[in-house]
This record gives sequence, C-alpha cells and structure tokens, in this order.
Amino acid sequence: MKVFITRVIPQAGKDLLLAAGHTIEEWTEKRNLTPAELVAHCSDADALLSAGSNKIDAAFLDAAPHLKVIALHAVGYDNVDVAAATRHGIPIGNTPGVLTNATADTAFLLMLATSRKAFYLHKRIIRGEWNFFEPTANLGISLDGKTLGIFGMGSIGQNMARRCKAAYGMQVIYHNRRRDDTAEKELGATYVDFNTLLQQSDVLSVHAPLTPETQGKFNAAAFAQMKPSAIFVNTARGSLHNESDLIAALEGGQIWGAGLDVTNPEPMHPDNVLLQMPNVCVLPHIGSATQETRDAMAVLAAQNIIAGLKGERLPAVVNPEVYG
Repeated sequence: MKVFITRVIPQAGKDLLLAAGHTIEEWTEKRNLTPAELVAHCSDADALLSAGSNKIDAAFLDAAPHLKVIALHAVGYDNVDVAAATRHGIPIGNTPGVLTNATADTAFLLMLATSRKAFYLHKRIIRGEWNFFEPTANLGISLDGKTLGIFGMGSIGQNMARRCKAAYGMQVIYHNRRRDDTAEKELGATYVDFNTLLQQSDVLSVHAPLTPETQGKFNAAAFAQMKPSAIFVNTARGSLHNESDLIAALEGGQIWGAGLDVTNPEPMHPDNVLLQMPNVCVLPHIGSATQETRDAMAVLAAQNIIAGLKGERLPAVVNPEVYG
C-alpha cells in the first residue's frame, strides 16, 4: 500500500515501511504543505505519516476519509481533530515514551543556561564585548537546594525532576490533574495546588499537553504570583504561556528568567525582544532532536502505519475508541 510522508524522516522508519512491502511518497521541499496540497497527495495514499505541524482537521479528514491510518512523528496531537478521525474510523498513532529523556535533557539545559545567562553572554563574546572584568556584573543564580515545580508530572516531568534532584538536591513540588504515587515515592515530590506551585517554585518547568484547559495557563495572573527570583521553563507547547505576558513579567521583574524550547508562533521572529534579554534562553523546538530519539520516533511511527494497514491495533494509539 502507499504511504505519504509529509517531511523527510530518518531512514530507520522508511526502511521498516519498505520491508513491509509498502511504497513511499515523501515530501522533500523545505516548506509546509498547504492544506490543498496535503489533500492532493493523500488522494491516492492508504496511510499518512505526518511530521511537523500539518493540520489534521475535520476539513482534511472529510476530504480523505479513505485513509486507513494516520501516524504522527510526534507525541503531541493538538493539531489533530481526534473526534473527527474517530468518526471516520481512522486510528491516530503518536510516539510517546521514546522522546522522554531527550526532552527532559532539553529542559535541564534551559534551566541551567538561563540561571547563568549563558546564551546572552555567549553573544557578548561574538560582539567583542568580553573585556573588562567586573565582579558584580553578569551574575546568575545558584540552583543548589532550590525548589523545582513541575506542571504536568508525566514521564518527561519525572525525568526532569530526577535530574534536578540528583544534580542539585532540589526539592520537588508538582501540580497534575491527579496525584502521582510514583513521583511521590521515588522522588519525594509533593503535590500542591496550582497557586502554591506558582508561589513556591524557584524553577517552574512545564511538561503538560496543550488542551483547552492548559492553553494560556501561564499568563499575567500566573506570573504575578511567582517569585521575582524564579525561572520559567517551557519545553511542552508554546501556547501554554502567553508570550506578551511573559515579556511583561520579565521586563517588570516579576520573574527572573525564562528558558523556552517552544514559542508561539513557531518559528519565532528574529526581532523578538525575548532573544535579546540577558536572562532568557530560547531554542528552536529541539526537545527530541537527538539521532537516537528521532530514529526511535520514526520507527514507532512506521510501526503504527504497518499495524494500521494490517487492520491491527496501533502500538501507540491516540483514539482507542476507534476500535469500539
């Protein structure tokens, strides 16, 4: 059967599809497909492997109801109308678990880099501004013994907490839709309400999915409750924080710094004021960007496609209700 792939993905995933006897059409242009192009390329395909931010919305699904399976080269599925896919009987696969460590590493990197103003000071070297030594200039803040707040204590949040506890002896508090026994027993994490999370965190790291309830959760009201010495880290989705409110909170000294792997919109405009702030570190959404992780994502996405084309349950299915 034919599989349309919306980006160039690691060869490991394509090899699996080819070994299973399927044919591949891969979009190789370095630009996003338009909605019309996505429909056109899927018109004679049996399956879609979507990498990137393509909108798998009701309009697309109405135009391509013949697809037997859609696999995402991602763990998040906020770009998919899951209910519409289920109505059409199309299972949606994603890639949970395989990017846990890589994303936790990115959150840890951003926390540490922000605490020492690393990106800003690197740019000063490039500008030729590494000259006179001032003992009171360009000071960061220590992380030893501080309180780490986790918003969304899933597998990535737990791995971030493990790193922070092991490296800096940080105390861990968290807020979740429900309490997590594993985090509390293994990490000594303490469940708190959202307001307490804001008020007590020295580092607040966001690891929740984007939902109607979490969209814009970190806004002016939230930042106003945080410590003026706090660092905000977001490696989940850019829409979880309100960017203009974040800028105002940083400029007004309501929080000390921010480390972002996700922004809204993406890509971020190069003139964005956040990129020039001494106490802000921004990365271009590289949370899963290791060779090992991207290979594993491609393999799991391919396994989802292969299972779906056989009429079998997907190894990682977003909408299990499609099976009745």
